[in-house]
This record gives sequence, C-alpha cells and structure tokens, in this order.
Amino acid sequence: MIYVLEDDESILNLLKYTLSSSGYECEGFALPSLFLSRVEEKKPDLVLLDIMLPEMNGVDVLKTIRKKRSFDDVRIIMLTAKSAEYDIVKALDEGADDYITKPFGMMELLARVKSALRRKENRTSLLSSGAVTIDDKAHLVTVNGSPVSLTLKEYETLKFLMENEGICMSREKILSTVWGYSFDGENRTVDVHIRRIREKLKNEGKLIHTISGVGYKFDATK
Repeated sequence: MIYVLEDDESILNLLKYTLSSSGYECEGFALPSLFLSRVEEKKPDLVLLDIMLPEMNGVDVLKTIRKKRSFDDVRIIMLTAKSAEYDIVKALDEGADDYITKPFGMMELLARVKSALRRKENRTSLLSSGAVTIDDKAHLVTVNGSPVSLTLKEYETLKFLMENEGICMSREKILSTVWGYSFDGENRTVDVHIRRIREKLKNEGKLIHTISGVGYKFDATK
C-alpha cells in the first residue's frame, strides 16, 4: 500500500493514476490531518510526502511518523518543489529514505518507488565488529549490547558497510546498492545518512571512516 500526501489536486490525481496503472495499491490525501488519521487505521508500505502542505509542513508530518517505532520499516520519499539544500537535508535528517524534486517524470518516480520497495536478500544474519552488532533476523543494531534506533536506510547503509568491512565503498556504490539508482553527482543522500549513523552510534561512529574524494569504509582495526 502506497499513501500519497499532496495538496495539489492535479499532481495528486496524476500520481494516483500512475501508481494504480503500474499495479500498486494506493490512496491519496490532500491534508495532513486526513493522512495521519488514515495512518492510524492502516500502516502503508511507502509514503510519497510533499513538503509544502497546508495545516503542517511535510517535514513535521515525517517527524510524526518516525516517532512511531512500528513505522521504522515504512519507506518515505519526499516530494519537493524547493531546490534549497536545507529542505532536502532536513528531510533526510529526520528519517526520509529518499527525495525527488519537482518537476519530475513519472518513469523516474516509478523507479524510485520500485527501488524503495525492493526487498533485499539477507547475506548474513549476524554481523559484529568492534562494539557494533547487527542481528539481521531481528533487524536490530546494538552498541555494547544497547539497542540503537536506525531508520530503514540507515540500517541498510550500516549493514552494507559492515558486510564489506575494510573496503572503501564509493558514494555511487552505496547509493546504487542501498537505494537502487545511480549517483548524479549532486545527491547528498549518502552523506546525510552517514552523518546520522555516526551520531547514533556515538563513540563507535568513528568506525565509519571517510575516504576523501571516494566514499566511506567501516573498519574497527583503525
């Protein structure tokens, strides 16, 4: 189930038509109050969330959703007409999995949706390095035995880095593996997620090393 929160009626109808025509079950909402009421009744798999909305802005709606631990696995793609970096970074910082800037093509949107919903095969059920442990079956990250709350993309990014410990992973590789699409040279998604992961891992965040001009590496030996 995909929920679309967009106050522009023409865009909302186009998104609903495109998604339905592509085989997705979807519902549309013009107001955050209607959307949040529906979320309490039925949990979606993915949300397309506009930033500029009446009643409350999309980032506040995002924050409300991310406060619910049971919604950690809900994918959220922000829709924004703004080109300001602050809006994009703020949304990613609050737990958005991806963003797409208006105007956008429907094929691009469908590619993002497909990537966000794609289930990845688990290559291992338990990863441990330094004080950081990932129990993939339980979808749980712990540091020194204490659980750490990560968004879905933060979790998948950390898992990918730990699965390839000691190997520098480029931003392009991280983006294509975790998000499923190519790096465009301007996308800040990876950098923002790495920063948030480091903050949440606290002292163990230093295990994620920045390789200047290339990407990131998880390494507990340095």
